[in-house]
Amino acid sequence: MRRFVAAFTISLTMTAAAEAQNTPCGGDFGRFVQSLKAEAVKRGYDRATIESFFAGVRQDRGVLAADRRQGIFKTTFTDFSRRLISQYRLDRGRELARKHDALFDAIERQYGVPRGILLAFLAFETDFGAVQGDFNTRDALVTLAHDCRRPEIFRPQVFAALELHRRGDFPTDTTGAWAGEIGMVQMLPRDILERGVDGDGDGHVRLKTSLADALFSGANMLREFGWRPNEPWLEEVSVPADLPWHETGLNHPKPVSEWARMGVKPRSGRFEGANLKAAILLPQGRKGPAFLAYPNFSTLFEWNMSMVYVTTAAYFATRLEGAPIYNPGNPDPGLSDAEMRLLQQKLAARGHDVGGIDGILGEKTREAVQIEQRRLGLPADAWPTRELLNRL
Repeated sequence: MRRFVAAFTISLTMTAAAEAQNTPCGGDFGRFVQSLKAEAVKRGYDRATIESFFAGVRQDRGVLAADRRQGIFKTTFTDFSRRLISQYRLDRGRELARKHDALFDAIERQYGVPRGILLAFLAFETDFGAVQGDFNTRDALVTLAHDCRRPEIFRPQVFAALELHRRGDFPTDTTGAWAGEIGMVQMLPRDILERGVDGDGDGHVRLKTSLADALFSGANMLREFGWRPNEPWLEEVSVPADLPWHETGLNHPKPVSEWARMGVKPRSGRFEGANLKAAILLPQGRKGPAFLAYPNFSTLFEWNMSMVYVTTAAYFATRLEGAPIYNPGNPDPGLSDAEMRLLQQKLAARGHDVGGIDGILGEKTREAVQIEQRRLGLPADAWPTRELLNRL
């Protein structure tokens, strides 16, 4: 599966953004490449390294097509999770957890990131390393830097790849995902430079071939994103029918003890984070699955910005750690792609920032839906329905 572009999640510095703006995107591709070479000279790279890196670079139309084709993220949580979580992935994840027990123990001691989380991303990103992508990484990055949709994100990645090439760790035939991610856990060149870890001690960070390098690097990246050791991330709960729905959602965290007083109960056993704050996450509204999302859940959006992807990955990680299958409930039908776009247009017309008219139910659209549901006297559970669309 080609995941939602991880580059959306990279924290860029102001300097990098300014550098990207100094050279325009678009126009003739050959002249654009020459501008990259000129900037590389200014950065101090020798001519031989520059020519070696850019030799044969080409614009990849397949990358542009993939960038504009991400309809999978418009599916519901239940559909998406059932598509991604197979018995094979559960069995394979548990097998790897047992086989590499010492490796996962070492990672958890050093970074505090549990094996379930790392295995979930390893499964979804590359099917445990089996499908790492066949796009030429250098060509993909230059193509996306030339494209004027997000040059401020991808241009710095080109020079990060150039630096890896200078060090001998980036052959120009390196392949990966369409958005330039490399290896088993799909990291961008700049992340490899800044957060890559030599997990197997061979003096290199090789995310395509070394499981230890991939897992250590992924854990290090999550820690820098703010992962809190020894804390849960997602826990399934049951919610009462009279819960104040407008208080649910990731932007309304409360102490777990307060949710308990309001009638929220863990699906089984005791609350995993009884002394923490958490938000009630209702991926498909009050009639569907319900979860407590702890602070660690939010750090996963630094890896991927898709709500349905992150929720599914977080849930899959709990399954690998022993949680039961979630209760799907009986949620109200969701909107079609055309209806979702129309809803976003209506919300935007009322002054809401929905993050773009793209048909994807992201967090900004959910927040706008919840506000309008409450204004109209509807259950404000952030799940858009045809009734809401008609009322608007």
